[in-house]
Formats: sequence, C-alpha cells, structure tokens
Amino acid sequence: MIKVLMVCLGNICRSPLAEGILQSKINPDTIFVDSAGTGAYHIGNLPDERSIAVAKKYGIDITNQKARKFTVQDFDTFDVIYVMDESNLQNILMLARNNVDEKKVHLILNESHPTKNLSVPDPYYGGNQGFENVYKMLDEACTIIANKLS
Repeated sequence: MIKVLMVCLGNICRSPLAEGILQSKINPDTIFVDSAGTGAYHIGNLPDERSIAVAKKYGIDITNQKARKFTVQDFDTFDVIYVMDESNLQNILMLARNNVDEKKVHLILNESHPTKNLSVPDPYYGGNQGFENVYKMLDEACTIIANKLS
C-alpha cells in the first residue's frame, strides 16, 4: 500500500482539502491518504467550515478528519509527503533525519506546475473565494498525483 501525507500549517484548511480530494480519486485498498499540520494550533478540531463547505460543493465529505501535528514518525509511516508552501517545506525538512526522509517531501503544486515551486495560498484569513481557488489548485494537482500512483 502506498501512503501519502498532505501537510499545511494548521491542518484545517489546505491539507484536509488535499486529503479529501486525493481520497476521492484513488482506490483506498491500494493508497492511503492522511493529513497533518506543522503547527499544533488546532489539534483534534474538524477542518475549517469553509473547507468543509467547498469540499461538499464538489461531493467530498471531509467531516471525518481531525487536525493533528506532523511528527518525525510520519517519515517512517508515509511514502510521499506533500506540503502546501515553502514554509511548510522548511518546517518539515528541519525534522528530517536523513536524505531518505528529505526525498519524501515535495511541494504539491510542483505536480501541476513542475519546478515552479508555487505555493498553495492559505485561505484562512480570506473569504470563500480563496477556498474555491485553493480547491481548484489542489484538484488539479491531486488528479496528477492519483494518475501517477495508480
């Protein structure tokens, strides 16, 4: 089984959307998807209501998710770790124990825009349109990821 982890700052906006979107595109018998945050701000909370709403709009239910913090053990559990932005990338790489850990970590938008190192903007302080925009970015990247993994 291939195990994929999606990571953002608080694990309530971007990474839960990425988790839900990728889950909707893969076979759960062969690919496991989870998400985490680099910060401990929202541990145990549901995703942001705006993430829940935009996912629901596209037929995806993310209300079974609970925020958790990324741990060093995630390097052992997961085969691929997708981060949403440069800050998440640096935070995760600081925890990497070796080159094997480092090679697992990728900016998610490099899947849809190779080598551009684009970030998924954090929609937390913005309006609903920000969540819609993030959904579309993640949907495009997750389609490519799902095709690569299948």
